[in-house]
Amino acid sequence: MQFIDQARVMVWSGSGGNGCLSFRRERCIPFGGPDGGNGGDGGDVVAEAVPALNTLIDYRFRQHFKAGRGGHGAGRNRTGARGADVVLKVPVGTEILTEDGEGLLADLVAPGQRAVIARGGRGGLGNAHFKSSTNRAPRRADPGQPAEDFTIILRLKLLADAGLVGLPNAGKSTLLAAVSRARPKVAAYPFTTLHPYLGLVEAVPAPFVLADIPGLIAGAHEGAGLGDRFLAHIERCRVVVHLVDGSAADVASAYRTIRHELEAYGAGLAEKPELIVLNKIDAIDPAELAERRQALAAAAGGATVLAASGATGAGIDAVTAAIARLVHVECADTTADERTPEPVP
Repeated sequence: MQFIDQARVMVWSGSGGNGCLSFRRERCIPFGGPDGGNGGDGGDVVAEAVPALNTLIDYRFRQHFKAGRGGHGAGRNRTGARGADVVLKVPVGTEILTEDGEGLLADLVAPGQRAVIARGGRGGLGNAHFKSSTNRAPRRADPGQPAEDFTIILRLKLLADAGLVGLPNAGKSTLLAAVSRARPKVAAYPFTTLHPYLGLVEAVPAPFVLADIPGLIAGAHEGAGLGDRFLAHIERCRVVVHLVDGSAADVASAYRTIRHELEAYGAGLAEKPELIVLNKIDAIDPAELAERRQALAAAAGGATVLAASGATGAGIDAVTAAIARLVHVECADTTADERTPEPVP
């Protein structure tokens, strides 16, 4: 299935039905009075998060969605039928934005969560509604309210506990395949990964979801390479796992390049907890490994640098355990923040 993480669609809600102007006329009832019913409400356009979906491909070839209009009122106090709703089923983690991409209409982050995107027009009132003690024969019936129609943007941000970032050919896909059952494309050339992959990693103290993000290069935040489009998928990750190719001549420069892109992109990516992994240690001898590991730690401000090889499996258990512990800590902190009541002013 093709991975589509952004789509532009047009939505129309249903217009309300018109109220009815009618009077009861029956034999032997000379003063029947008004009996015009109200019009029905128009249908809504609703977005619903569905856990079974993981792409927006359903909106690649269909971009127009229109809800049903409300039925008109009728005599004998008959109310028009309500228009049928249209439900847009989207993956969990989908944002619904305005046409310019600036305004956020809804953010569906939980399975089953729903949001009304375009609300249907209210039905008009029939003349029976306006009957009063002083107006026994009203000749007023209101039309239904018009529908809403506009363009929205659906943007998917994958929900993962940890995200793999790094330069092209840093070994992210190989590492993901080594620690999970995900099978991303692996090849010996840059930009092998063209869209994100997710994998479930069974680790202690708890399993976590790991995302493989396509490789970044210098200037990605300005559109170079694959651009910064896929950086949006890291926004929801609790932890950033920074992979550096151990066989590269200058590991410190490779690390700084990605850090600069994260800082330039913004959205809090540079402030997320980071785990640094020197990958492909099977391609270098022990003396070079110690030297490059030390240089990478210095570039990262003295942070701990783990060493691993996705190809041979060396150091993989230590990396997955470190990621699991960091994710577990972040989950605990988030839960504590949510349960802490706000101070009373």
